[in-house]
Amino acid sequence: MRKGLLTFAAVGLLATGSMAACGDNSGDGGQAGSEKTPKIGVILPDSKSSARWEGADRKFLEEAFKAAGVQYDIQNAQGDKTQFQTIADQMITNGVTALMIVNLDSGTGKAVLDKAKSQGVATIDYDRLTLGGSAQYYVSFDNEAVGKLQGEGLVKCLTDKGVKNPSVVYLNGSPTDNNATLFKNGYDSILKPKFDSKEYTKQADDSVPEWDNARAATIFEQQLTNAKGKIDGVLAANDGLGNAAISILKKNNLNGKVPVTGQDATPEGLQNILAGDQCMTVYKAIREEAKAASDLAIALAKGERKETGQTVKDPEGGRDVASVLLTPKAIYKENVKDVIADGFVTKEEICTGAYAKLCTDAGIS
Repeated sequence: MRKGLLTFAAVGLLATGSMAACGDNSGDGGQAGSEKTPKIGVILPDSKSSARWEGADRKFLEEAFKAAGVQYDIQNAQGDKTQFQTIADQMITNGVTALMIVNLDSGTGKAVLDKAKSQGVATIDYDRLTLGGSAQYYVSFDNEAVGKLQGEGLVKCLTDKGVKNPSVVYLNGSPTDNNATLFKNGYDSILKPKFDSKEYTKQADDSVPEWDNARAATIFEQQLTNAKGKIDGVLAANDGLGNAAISILKKNNLNGKVPVTGQDATPEGLQNILAGDQCMTVYKAIREEAKAASDLAIALAKGERKETGQTVKDPEGGRDVASVLLTPKAIYKENVKDVIADGFVTKEEICTGAYAKLCTDAGIS
């Protein structure tokens, strides 16, 4: 994977349009569609695995499409692979000229992308690369870098607590999500040398099907039982999985004593950090990701092709996919305020009730 932040100015992604902004919630308003009318379809994966999909991605994509005056239709498959394909079929039938997907797995994603391609519909993989797929672009973050920040974060938090020879467990993401593989590659690159040298002990290494937080809690509870309560650190692949682990730690009066990582900088995750129950998260500027993807989608919907100057190798399909990869940022208690300052979440979302004083103590004003 070629790494590094690609600036939007250099890419020159934004394509302007002359259509009137859409007037209804789905963005289907405006001009009556014909096959050549630019129209963008977006399929989000679920609203359960992470708050980002409905709380951030939908909002930022809608803002970009409305600003460009293009028709759009954003739907959420809610974790249902059959529904994912049904939504795609409907969008293609209804005349989308560009389709952006966050796949639920590569098999389903490939089937959708291939059908779109056969119908002359341009495609983008958003956030997750579809292995063996045919998307013209891939827009995401440097996901191995995300994992490295998580691994470094856990090391920092264990060191800060003065834990010697810590026993660590993994709560990995879904085995069907290529991003989860990349995250694990990243944190393994930091932690494996410590396991190999016996400086750390890996107590358990489990994946959580479909990023399901309830299943994560069950898995972690079993990890804790098997370890006879002796777990010193939890590498959780996102904030939802991290919170699942924290819920079990709370039941055992271990919260705040065992560092837990995360990802996505969700309101819940940030509150857990302020409370001392989670040691860190990884902030991915979703607004920038949505902007990069929407610029490409708008261009594709109008029959235009943009150069990104960057590619990612699809290990299954063997092809180089034109890509935009953004740079993630580690968030600890001392820089939670950066996420708020960036406009990703609001002070009002985070600093409620008992968190108001914690926000003040963390310099959030």
